[in-house]
Amino acid sequence: MQTPDVKPESGGSVRLLVRLIAGQACLHASMSGMRMAAPLLALREGYSPLAVGLLLALFALTQIFLSLPAGRFADRHGLRRPVGLSVIVGAVAAALAAAWPVFPVLCLAALMTGGATGAASIALQRHAGRSASGPTELRQVFSWLAIGPAFSNFLGPVASGLLIDHFGFRTAFAALSVVALCTWAFVRGAGELPPPERPTGEAPSTAWTLVREPGFRRLLIINWLMASCWDVHTFVVPVIGHERELSASTIGSLLGAFSIAAMAVRIVLPMIAGRVTEAAVIAVAMASSAVLFGIYPLMQTALGMGICSFILGVALGTIQPMVMSMLHQITPEHQHGEALGLRLIAINASSVLMPLLFGAAGAAVGVSAVFWAVGIMVTPGIRLALRVKPP
Repeated sequence: MQTPDVKPESGGSVRLLVRLIAGQACLHASMSGMRMAAPLLALREGYSPLAVGLLLALFALTQIFLSLPAGRFADRHGLRRPVGLSVIVGAVAAALAAAWPVFPVLCLAALMTGGATGAASIALQRHAGRSASGPTELRQVFSWLAIGPAFSNFLGPVASGLLIDHFGFRTAFAALSVVALCTWAFVRGAGELPPPERPTGEAPSTAWTLVREPGFRRLLIINWLMASCWDVHTFVVPVIGHERELSASTIGSLLGAFSIAAMAVRIVLPMIAGRVTEAAVIAVAMASSAVLFGIYPLMQTALGMGICSFILGVALGTIQPMVMSMLHQITPEHQHGEALGLRLIAINASSVLMPLLFGAAGAAVGVSAVFWAVGIMVTPGIRLALRVKPP
């Protein structure tokens, strides 16, 4: 990654970018660990799969309602205040689960943890985007920043599992509380950027002002399609693996291949950011995803499924940094937080609703048909991507 000569507090510097990546990874690892440990504890306490599904949905539910206010708050207050409040809420949530590991408290902790992680992510992404200079650096910065959640999705559950096996659930929840607090250790030294200037004489803008813009609407649809692809892979692959009598470790390896590929491609993206455009990368990724969703159910062996998972991880892993870069180019600077909030609402609405739809469709027509349907649904995203142009 080429780093321009900028002030230490600017998001273009390597030092601050590392702070933002580490801070986001810590809070996200706390949430991903909670998302694994809380349902597991509920199952061991005898709660039904329906109750566990409700518990998992609560992690995304808060973000649907809080993302837009959190974006406006970040637009007004910058980086440290939103992240500081989020760290407090996330740490308290895990501490409550450690003190009273009962189902109602786990539900409350899920709501708090999901909201805290979403609000902090908006502030961190907004700060990184505002301080990058030019489209190339935007693509680089968001490619690096996207590594944090990808890594924490691996680290949080693995560390929580080890702590649960050796020391119990209370210790795991307490450790996740400490991990959330570590976010502040990385972010507190980051300097604030000057507030953006609103255009003189412009009427007050709202979130609906953004939604009325064709380019932003297209970007939200692309983002929703990406989230749906990610959700269907996470939801359907274990079902197909179970139908084909694959072992749990093999199914886990299929999902792991997807995550590793998504993280690896985000390491490569900054090196080629100056030679590609967002629209081209998104269009190629959408086309590749449509083809892979078409052939994935035809793979009868773990090796074939693993190859499809890896390539799909590469394709979908490229889209988020490109969407984030384009979003910061086509929205007014004083509304970046609101734009990020709207994007997060679309992602979490997909995470809540799409698994229910996938489950109903899979029961009615089979899980292979779900893959094919999503592949067909993604195809129009290719044209949409090519029509989204930065100013």
